[in-house]
Amino acid sequence: MGEYSMRDAIQQFLNKSQIKGSIQALQIEDVWEDIMGKTVARYTEKLQIINNRLIITTSVAPLKHELIYQKEKIKLRVNEALGKNIITEVIVM
Repeated sequence: MGEYSMRDAIQQFLNKSQIKGSIQALQIEDVWEDIMGKTVARYTEKLQIINNRLIITTSVAPLKHELIYQKEKIKLRVNEALGKNIITEVIVM
């Protein structure tokens, strides 16, 4: 049996775990205001990651329209902020 550092062991666990998306969503929530600005952050109700898709939920119609228009830009900014290409698609609900 090989030896792993604590970091490697946790990373392997997260890669196989169902909570990986939730943890990544929390990381995005931490930087969401920096990425998108205070107004967007204030009216964003929920951020989720499911199968490398970032799902953004808002009930504000003009914001929803703007987020749909900026989906590619959001994907690039989020991936840049996380330092990894995690998000492959942005869905606005």
